[in-house]
Amino acid sequence: MKFNNIDFDNYFKTYPDAKGFYGRFGGSFVPEDLQKAIDEITDAYLTICKSAKFIDELRRIRREFQGRPTPISHLQRLSDSIGKVQLYAKREDLNHTGAHKLNHCMGEVLLAKYMGKKKVIAETGAGQHGVALATAAAYFGLECEIYMGAVDIKKQAPNVARMKVLGARVVEVTDGLATLKEAVDAAFSAYLGDYKNTMYCIGSVVGPHPFPMMVRDFQSVVGIEAREQFLQMTGELPDAVVACVGGGSNAMGLFSGFLNDPVKIIGVEPLGRGKKLGDNAASLTYGSEGVMHGFNSIMLKDKNGDPAPVYSVASGLDYPSTGPEHSFLKEIGRVNYDVIDDAASIDAFYKLSRLEGIIPALESSHAIAYAMQLAKSMEHGSILVNLSGRGDKDIDYVIERFGVPEV
Repeated sequence: MKFNNIDFDNYFKTYPDAKGFYGRFGGSFVPEDLQKAIDEITDAYLTICKSAKFIDELRRIRREFQGRPTPISHLQRLSDSIGKVQLYAKREDLNHTGAHKLNHCMGEVLLAKYMGKKKVIAETGAGQHGVALATAAAYFGLECEIYMGAVDIKKQAPNVARMKVLGARVVEVTDGLATLKEAVDAAFSAYLGDYKNTMYCIGSVVGPHPFPMMVRDFQSVVGIEAREQFLQMTGELPDAVVACVGGGSNAMGLFSGFLNDPVKIIGVEPLGRGKKLGDNAASLTYGSEGVMHGFNSIMLKDKNGDPAPVYSVASGLDYPSTGPEHSFLKEIGRVNYDVIDDAASIDAFYKLSRLEGIIPALESSHAIAYAMQLAKSMEHGSILVNLSGRGDKDIDYVIERFGVPEV
């Protein structure tokens, strides 16, 4: 399929280019010393990803340890409560550790093992990436260090406990707003101090090349599975696929399976409390081009051009930029990006829980909320949502902050 002169038959061989660019987005903007370490990772990944031994090992891990493939669930009661449009969910909440994050963490730590690294280091927001990396490090026998903002540590106490139980060292970050952006800053600084023995395992399709490509490749299993499963279940492709977008790893995982199909693709950003700067984290909707954390993308900026303060009820979405591939896909018009606020997300959190017996992560609740709104605007059809994680981590916070609606 061709779209705006982009050949999607060969898309994954063309993007990113050799320097890590998707059009003008992406690249690697880091200090020279760090670039040497990143070049080592690039070379190792481009070598190992062609190895049948590596691929077979990753497939075995997914099958025997992660519990893949994850199923698709038909959300019949939720669909009936809205109208005639049928909603489906790709159940990444049933992936081991409860979210999609383990898909790339097992791959990244397997790569670190191949490179002879002794330790892995990362940031986390909602804690799911931290839990997944701690799990992968325990599986392969590597040390693990996770940087997390003080605000998120308080919001995501269950995941903090899980990381510690798994043997990771959790480092509290108190700088700035003490959320995901500051955690990334701190993790990169720590990595720069010990890159010879350590591998940085970034938690999304962000950062300098090759991380956006590498995480996308590991997450593409979601889209590959989902496309095959949906065809088997219904005999046709969905009319639309929907996923939440912060950095954007779960979305790129799902979207990658459908880019070459006549399917509407929608990424959902967090509107938070509203359109005012500092009240949301909808970078693709309200941001402009800029470089942060070593890559060029669309970001939210303050009056000085620096990364702006951001907010979302979902800790995994409150990041002031987004993956460069998402910026590219928006620019060429292949993927549409829209927003959902906190209130709609909380409503979807409870509706999915009570109508389907599935408690979603607050991040995933944004995608569910958008799919519900989209379904109301359609006469007939089907929508596939990426249920990127389970909501165990969010229950205490949601009840304390928003209460429990009456039955």
